[in-house]
Amino acid sequence: MKTIHLNLEKRDQVGTSSAKKTRAQGYVPGVYYAKEDEPVAVYAKANELQKVVDEAGTSALVDVELDGKKAKILFKEIQEHPFKNQLLHFDAYGVNLNEKIKLSIPVILEGREDIRVEPSVLLQLLEEVEVECLPTNLPSDAIVNVADMQIGDTLTVADLDVSSIDGIEVLTDAEESVASLQEPREEEIEDDAEEADAADVPTVDETDSDEDEAEGE
Repeated sequence: MKTIHLNLEKRDQVGTSSAKKTRAQGYVPGVYYAKEDEPVAVYAKANELQKVVDEAGTSALVDVELDGKKAKILFKEIQEHPFKNQLLHFDAYGVNLNEKIKLSIPVILEGREDIRVEPSVLLQLLEEVEVECLPTNLPSDAIVNVADMQIGDTLTVADLDVSSIDGIEVLTDAEESVASLQEPREEEIEDDAEEADAADVPTVDETDSDEDEAEGE
């Protein structure tokens, strides 16, 4: 498992005005939680945090250092600005490597671009599954390859790679559907055909250009 690092610093002041000031200085305010410990107000450099969040998401362990002490955390919640590319706040949860944790991880449909049956429509029916395991065994996602699916096929949670990995218990029902491959509806085929026909019809500019070339000859 790849190691991801993040430095955290304690915040002396809390509240809305303090949080705004922290962001204005290029940092993101957050809270660090650990079992049997009091929550600690912290902050991290905005650019470093963004890089870590992009890489780890909420389902990968992150190594942090706070007051000279090292710990492993999971992001429990990350707040982003609704339209700016900006992180507003984060909750970091310290984990015990010897205690199992429950977590939802994203489902990834691998091989979407390699599906051999065409035309077809791939439907993803489940976005995430819940797993329980030691933090050191935590997978970042649950993967299943869809390239060989045939029309009418349905893949279930039992087909995900995490369902057969030792040390990981999948809590989501094994029979729950993950993805299915279907024939496109008639209107979808007709729409595609109309778009293709429209692409073959010359525009006014193209017609004028062809006529000018013919007159020049």
